[in-house]
Formats: sequence, structure tokens, C-alpha cells
Amino acid sequence: MMKSPTVLAVGGAYIERRGQVLGAFVPAASNPGTMREDVGGAVFNALRCAVRRGVSGSLLSVRGGDVLADMVARAVAAAGIADLSAVFLDRTTPSNTTILDGDGALIAGLADMALYDLALAKQIRRAKVREAISTADAVLCDANLPSAALERLVTLAAGKPVFGLAVSPDKAARLAPVLGSLALAFMDQREAGALAAVGVDAAEQDIIDGLRRAGLNGGVVKADDGPVLGFDAAGTFSILPPKKVADGAADALAGATVAALLRGLTLRAALRDGVAAAMLAIESAELMPVFTAADFADALAVVPEARDLA
Repeated sequence: MMKSPTVLAVGGAYIERRGQVLGAFVPAASNPGTMREDVGGAVFNALRCAVRRGVSGSLLSVRGGDVLADMVARAVAAAGIADLSAVFLDRTTPSNTTILDGDGALIAGLADMALYDLALAKQIRRAKVREAISTADAVLCDANLPSAALERLVTLAAGKPVFGLAVSPDKAARLAPVLGSLALAFMDQREAGALAAVGVDAAEQDIIDGLRRAGLNGGVVKADDGPVLGFDAAGTFSILPPKKVADGAADALAGATVAALLRGLTLRAALRDGVAAAMLAIESAELMPVFTAADFADALAVVPEARDLA
């Protein structure tokens, strides 16, 4: 039996509170809706999806000494992921609260992530973490890490593919010093605009050109309503998802794409896997849905082939 590729994920694993408005959103007013609390985080969600697509994973994050930390630990274990995270008894576990409109697009968010800035960089110096990097086939990280931590991480991972998640327009700038060392970066249009130093309404090719000038050799850019762009040394292309890939599905897209790349697929083929996983995430009420191989095959069957960007 072929050995599963191994991925070390470094970054956010926290409490995700997700509220969704029922009906049309009315600013500066109390809107009827629903609120869910789950364990999420960009890199953790992406790793969970990658594991469901055949990858073996381990996670390095940090959390507090509160009851919410127990929720995070249980979720990591339930996902079949080895937990290398550190616990700080005198701190609270990070959390992120988002409010989505009826279609799943982000209205506003509140991120309580100070512990990552305080503690994640120091964790990368641990011998156990260095060992995990040396034995992994690839590293997956997100911009919850400060720039200094990202720089150290890519240095330790030299020779292995490193995949980065931009997380937010503000945090995307943390990836700037390491863009040239990333195998691939995943971002939305706003995050891509911040890294490429172009406006959010820039043309698709202008965004890609700006990212290349910034040093990025390969990337994936999703829009809330439009095609998913991909580029690498082989060229630039787009895939138009049958359903809108909203913010809540971006991590699933990244995880499935990484898993497919580690199986040897080209980015064009791997990104179709990512779009299929994103569609399953959109259809589910769960933050990171459980899906069968048959579910995935059905979703993949309706994802169109990549088209060259004109």
C-alpha cells in the first residue's frame, strides 16, 4: 500500500462562532439569524479536509487553559490529527466570530487572536516541531503566524513544499517576506489585491501579474462570485464553480487542493478537487463537513475543466 503523504500544519485552531442572517441583511439593526459555535481556524480546517482526502496530518497551534481549549483538543483528536500544540494556562483560547449574509458571504468579523502573536513564533523553535518538519512531506501554514515565525518556518522547511493561507486582507501582508519560498498561496480577491498592491477591482490578469511581481510562483485566488484563478510555472487558468465559493468554503478548497497536489496532480487538476470540496462545504451546515468518496466523486463530476486565462 502506498504511504500517505504527511503534512505538518502550523497556525490557527480556535473557536469559530458563525452567525448567519436569515433574509436580507439590514445594517445597524438587529437581524434575525442563527449562531453556531464550532472549532475552526484556516489551517486546521484545511488540514481536516486534506486528511479526508488521504493525507496524514499533524498540527502545531497554541491555546489557552480554559474550557474552550478542551473543545479544540477534542476536535483535533476526532479529525485523526496528531496534536503538537502548546497550552498556556493563564491565557484564553483564541476565537473568531463572523457574521454572514443569507448567501454565506462575510458581513463582519471579530478576531481575538492575540495568543498567536505572543506564542506561536516561540513554538517553532521546539525540538519536537523541528523533528516534525523534517519528517513531513509538506508544510501548511496560515497568516495567523507573525512574519518572523513564517520566515523561520520556511527556513526549517527548506526543500519541502510550503503552502500558505492568507486568512484576511490585513494578515495577508505577513506572507510578503516569504512569498518566493511558497509552493502555493491561497487567498481571496481582497487578500490577493493587498499582496499584489492592486485595487480590489483590478482585472484578473493584473492581479496575477502583481502577485508574480511580488515574488509568488504559484497561487489560487477565489472570488465570492466568479471563477477561481490559478497560476504556476505552467500558466494561468480559471475554473468557474457551479456554485459560489463563499468564505466558509475557502479552507476546504485549500485542503483538498493540497492533498491532490501531494498525490502528484498538476495544479489545474488539483484545483478541480478543491472546488469540489468547496461545493460540499457550501451544501453542508457543518463548518467542515464529512463527505464520502461517492459524495466527492459526484461533486467533482460537475466541476468544469480549467480554462486558460485570456
